[in-house]
Amino acid sequence: MAKTVVVGMSGGVDSSVAALLLKQQGYNVIGLYMNNWEEKDECGACTGEEDFADVRRVGNALGIPYYSVNFAKEYMDRVFSYFLEEYNAGRTPNPDVLCNREIKFKDFKEKAFELGADYIATGHYCDILHDGDKHYLLKAKDQSKDQTYFLNQLSQSQLDKVLFPLGKLDKSEVRRIAEENGLATATKKDSTGICFIGERNFRNFLQTYIPNKKGEIRTYDGKVLGEHLGLMYYTIGQRRGLNIGGQKGDDGSRWFVIEKDLKNNILYVAHGSEEKLYSRGLVMKSVNWIPERPKSNEFECTGKFRYRQPEQKCKVIIKDDCIKVEFEEKQRAITEGQFAVFYDGNKCIGGGVIEKAIF
Repeated sequence: MAKTVVVGMSGGVDSSVAALLLKQQGYNVIGLYMNNWEEKDECGACTGEEDFADVRRVGNALGIPYYSVNFAKEYMDRVFSYFLEEYNAGRTPNPDVLCNREIKFKDFKEKAFELGADYIATGHYCDILHDGDKHYLLKAKDQSKDQTYFLNQLSQSQLDKVLFPLGKLDKSEVRRIAEENGLATATKKDSTGICFIGERNFRNFLQTYIPNKKGEIRTYDGKVLGEHLGLMYYTIGQRRGLNIGGQKGDDGSRWFVIEKDLKNNILYVAHGSEEKLYSRGLVMKSVNWIPERPKSNEFECTGKFRYRQPEQKCKVIIKDDCIKVEFEEKQRAITEGQFAVFYDGNKCIGGGVIEKAIF
């Protein structure tokens, strides 16, 4: 009897092709669309209706059943609330990582097994190796699309009974497969922006939930250059959008954010040499290790400290409840609240939240 796989279908080309490939492999496939964000556009239409309409088109084309489930409350309580708390604290969070841990591989997985699933699958660009009771998260063939960074918080139980059908495919191949099979999503634009919230004017969006608290933009020597709109809108190393009247530094260079002083509500900027942005390491409070904690308390590996970054050589030192990471080469604009994710060759071996940079 064929095994049943419930596929998380978003209405995009990746999850559509994931469902197609699994059906071709002989699985009994069920599509499940997650509505995690309830909002209407200016015409009063639910912004998720178009995506579910695409799920319906693909489901009908493949001859598979499809359902919709609403996790908007769970998303608000466990992902979006964290997102707001971090911005309120002057940090820069990554809600996509939390969405995977708290919704896609938790609530979604539970619902899938209620529907009779033997496995769940998603359209993530990554791969997985199930070796007995250990589950290894592997990088995708298409390195430009690899999404292991966003899956670094998944536990062994969450990775159990999971399939990633796109792990060995390039994005171009996925598009080609969709076109050859007449899927309605074949040429659909990839989604970007915050997980489930999408593309929008970020400042306007955030202002809806967190009141503006304007303050001074200063240099370290006390010169006031202008007024910021609220520390939550800025990230370390940012150059654009400072709105300080086109003032140039003494050397004619542009200003960039060097520090956010939350206590005094001051945004510090500098110009010229970016040496002040480069740190030699970072500190974390905890790491979710995949599949298990390393046997050695000190080891070398590679790491990513933001998503779109080549892997960097580093040394990890584990001591009690503190993890210290030393960089082989100094890194620019290490940002509190983002994730440091570690790799051993093709394996993602875990990750955690960056607490602070070491200069």
